[in-house]
Amino acid sequence: MHAWLCENPIGVDALTWKEMPTPQPGAGQVLIEIQAASLNFPDLLIVQNKYQMKPELPFVPGSEYAGVIRAMGEGVTHLQVGQSVACLSGTGGFGTHTLAPAKLCMPLPAGFPPVDAAAFIMTYATSHHALIDRGQLKAGETVLVLGAAGGVGTAAIQIAKAAGAKVIAAASTNEKCALCKALGADATINYTTENLREALKTLTEGKGPDVIYDPVGGEFAEPAFRSIAWRGRYLIIGFAGGPIPALPLNLPLLKGASLVGVFWGDFARREPKANAAMMAELAQWYGQGKIKPVIDSAMPMSELKAAYAHMGSRGVKGKLVMVN
Repeated sequence: MHAWLCENPIGVDALTWKEMPTPQPGAGQVLIEIQAASLNFPDLLIVQNKYQMKPELPFVPGSEYAGVIRAMGEGVTHLQVGQSVACLSGTGGFGTHTLAPAKLCMPLPAGFPPVDAAAFIMTYATSHHALIDRGQLKAGETVLVLGAAGGVGTAAIQIAKAAGAKVIAAASTNEKCALCKALGADATINYTTENLREALKTLTEGKGPDVIYDPVGGEFAEPAFRSIAWRGRYLIIGFAGGPIPALPLNLPLLKGASLVGVFWGDFARREPKANAAMMAELAQWYGQGKIKPVIDSAMPMSELKAAYAHMGSRGVKGKLVMVN
């Protein structure tokens, strides 16, 4: 097998493509021949030693991938050799093969292509858990999605629409706003050229959004929160914009609003039955055509460093996927 190896987490340039022995699965593991692996923001942080999870060195990055089971370890009874699966295990995806915990593998129904499958779990699970579970989104409410043209943003638009909500999508270019419209957003805001608060006031007739979905953080967090509706819920997804914002705590008091943390990974670990039910619903929605990953581009696994550079340029619409 070959894989991109991180021996020193000082950045993308330190990754090397190496040949290694193909491992054999231990108890509770499966060997997956990787067909596709998506590039997520944590995959950048982890090779810079900035992510909350710090794997033992050396490691192969690539948190999310899809492929075919080629061997199974002792005790694996719910999967079989030759079965197509998707997995989000945190590491291991940027190679030709990997060992994965069987309990983290999502069996794929027929007709679920590996490129879509590799771009599915993290974004849709995060967005569903955020909007439906943590945000308690109801039909008829208004959702503001920040960073709406990115991986989790495009998933959030689709899930909010499937739940019967009105969606305002905020993004940094007119091209990205057009993509959001094509995905079903009811209105868009280009926050590079428009005043976010004024636009929200106009679009919501002064009421403000009921739910704010924020994977970006940075400079737009405070103006977005100042615009939130009475009893609104501000969903803290992540900080792709860089700085972690600080909000004056009188703001939630004045709006009767909630700041709600969203950590899907720990939800999946602590509440596995609820997570499994959610994933089953998402797979059903995919089959019904309600949701479908937006793929910016599919690139050869050998071009991983170029893909990282593309992601860093903030020009990505949807997800980047590496294919073998």
